[in-house]
Amino acid sequence: GDTLWDAAQNSLLIHGELHNNVRMTWGKAFLNWTRHPQDALDLMANSQYQGAQKIIVQEHHIAPDFFDLKTGMAGEILQKFSNYQMNLAIVGDFENVTSNALNAFIIECNRGNHVFFMPSKEEAIEKLTQ
Repeated sequence: GDTLWDAAQNSLLIHGELHNNVRMTWGKAFLNWTRHPQDALDLMANSQYQGAQKIIVQEHHIAPDFFDLKTGMAGEILQKFSNYQMNLAIVGDFENVTSNALNAFIIECNRGNHVFFMPSKEEAIEKLTQ
């Protein structure tokens, strides 16, 4: 298994909750662990159970397949965030996206209420607290 995942799960079992620092670290890495949309749903549910309603993830923490829209991974995972009203901001440099489909997807997400692609952590925090 993954060392961070195992440590977070052990902490959850022992203490009945995740310490804030563990929760933040776990949240940053969660999309790297998702190989299937159900994995994202499970992790999202665990985050919500711990009291998190909003997650900020850096683009470089996300598996490259997420940004290849042909895989369907992004659409399925982000739909789950929308369905369960969990807010997600993905922080990265999206200004020079060369894929027209990905650019349109980012624009559409940013028009919505649950998933946002933002250029900085500060802008992500501002967007998620509106």
